Amino acid sequence: MTNTPTRPAGARPSVPSEIRVLIAAAFVIALGFGIIAPVLPQYARSFGVGVTAASVIVSAFAFARLVFAPGGGALIVKFGERPVYITGLLIVAVSTAAAGMAQTYEQLLLFRGLGGIGSTMFTVSAMGLIVRLSPPSIRGRVSGYYATAFLTGNILGPTLGGLLAPFGYRAPFFIYAVALVIASTVVAVFLSGTSLRPKPGSIPLPDMTFREAMTDSAYRSALVSGFANGWANFGVRMALLPMFAAAAPGLGLWTAGVALTIFALGNAAALQLGGRLVDSRGRKRVLILGLIVSSLATVALGYLDHLVPFFVLSGIAGMGAGLLNPAQQATVADVVGSERNGGKVLAYFQMATDVGTITGPIAAGVIVDHFGYGPAFALTAAVTALAAVAWIPARETIPGGRPPRRTAVPPE
Repeated sequence: MTNTPTRPAGARPSVPSEIRVLIAAAFVIALGFGIIAPVLPQYARSFGVGVTAASVIVSAFAFARLVFAPGGGALIVKFGERPVYITGLLIVAVSTAAAGMAQTYEQLLLFRGLGGIGSTMFTVSAMGLIVRLSPPSIRGRVSGYYATAFLTGNILGPTLGGLLAPFGYRAPFFIYAVALVIASTVVAVFLSGTSLRPKPGSIPLPDMTFREAMTDSAYRSALVSGFANGWANFGVRMALLPMFAAAAPGLGLWTAGVALTIFALGNAAALQLGGRLVDSRGRKRVLILGLIVSSLATVALGYLDHLVPFFVLSGIAGMGAGLLNPAQQATVADVVGSERNGGKVLAYFQMATDVGTITGPIAAGVIVDHFGYGPAFALTAAVTALAAVAWIPARETIPGGRPPRRTAVPPE
């Protein structure tokens, strides 16, 4: 009989191995996405369309995610997380390769939209695994690790994308497709047998309904901040920043990739601190701080035409997002808990982010066409600031209230 070593009292639990696999896959996925992010809007414009139409390419991906989110949750219930995750990655891989071979704007729009279907499949699957497998006392830290993997990929991705510039707009799409195949292989090999579905004969977990979640002020506020985060960081920043850099006399297209990399560096710098603050100081205050920082760093962005302030504000905005993301994900995980099936609740939270990702680039693109980039970024800052206001009356969700400060933390 083997004695199982006990964990010292007060020690933090370690990160489960399944989540470590998801973190590794997230890095590979983000690396590929970072490669295509700087070139996607300009690639769309190469088909002879305007700023608004180029922005719609970003929104199309999110629109497909939004429409398919409920169906993705149903697939997880029927088939389990691992096969849905892998299938989703492969769908995005195929659609991304097809986008790289597009001959018209309409084809590019179609293929990016199809990729959104696969994206929501693996995103909701990963969220479900993280919620169920993360120990409550380190949910913020786990969310920080997972987000850091994405950000590390986004840091390296735009740089690699810049190195691929001599090969044209299409090459990054093929690189991204290969990265997705690698990620799906990693999950297939190392996450076999992991599923949130109950074993045959066991008592199934009760479902948490969307209506039930909406009675929680924290969940309602999370939907608002998710919308703002999608609008600002997944939508407007990705869609407008490359076109703004190309149009500004003192910048240039090359600065877009650098600015996105600096944004990712700022995000990575704040993620670990944010994750620890979320677990030690509570979700709400860190979340509000992240929204305010993001808003202040965005409001003047569209009026800049000098490199230094452009890069500095990009880094500060990234730090705001680094504080926001762990707090937001930990809040939703607290609302659902580990003893209930929250697939639908997670799907609707993801849908709120996707609505922002869809709405932001289209609304901002229309404003750019009529009034310029300055008002478009100012509107984005206002949306983020209003989300911070929406969090003021929300409850704090950290289990057991704010934990006491530790004087020493035993090593893991």
